[in-house]
Amino acid sequence: MQFARLSTALAASLLAMSAQAQVTVKDAWVRATVPQQKATGAFMQIQAAQDSKLISASSPLTPHVEVHEMSMQGDVMKMRQVADIALPAGKTVELKPGGYHVMLLDLKQQVKEGASVPLTLVIENKDGKRESIEVKAPVRALNTSSHAGGHKH
Repeated sequence: MQFARLSTALAASLLAMSAQAQVTVKDAWVRATVPQQKATGAFMQIQAAQDSKLISASSPLTPHVEVHEMSMQGDVMKMRQVADIALPAGKTVELKPGGYHVMLLDLKQQVKEGASVPLTLVIENKDGKRESIEVKAPVRALNTSSHAGGHKH
């Protein structure tokens, strides 16, 4: 009887943990750079099982990684850092050129097509619990649009 209760409790806690960890990232990629270019963007699709938000990102490629938004203000495209990106439950949020994205700043080396960039995304759910998600984003050519062939992770 004691074993059955323990098994049930363990199963319930594992189920609860997997419910918290239901954030998926797919089609992640980073735009290649030219020599001496100091910044590039990372793009992907993120889906969370419960209301959450992307609050930060990091990469061993550079200590300066920020979450950004591009938007039109009048006739001018503006880019700015944002505190977070809302991830509504069950909806896919696309980080893409011209919209929300992750910026890798102060690059010390060229990011070349065919390489892979490790990223860590920090997601916070509505209860304030944080989860780190490791992503390996392939580097695509400079002229790649967000609709080029995808890689799933």
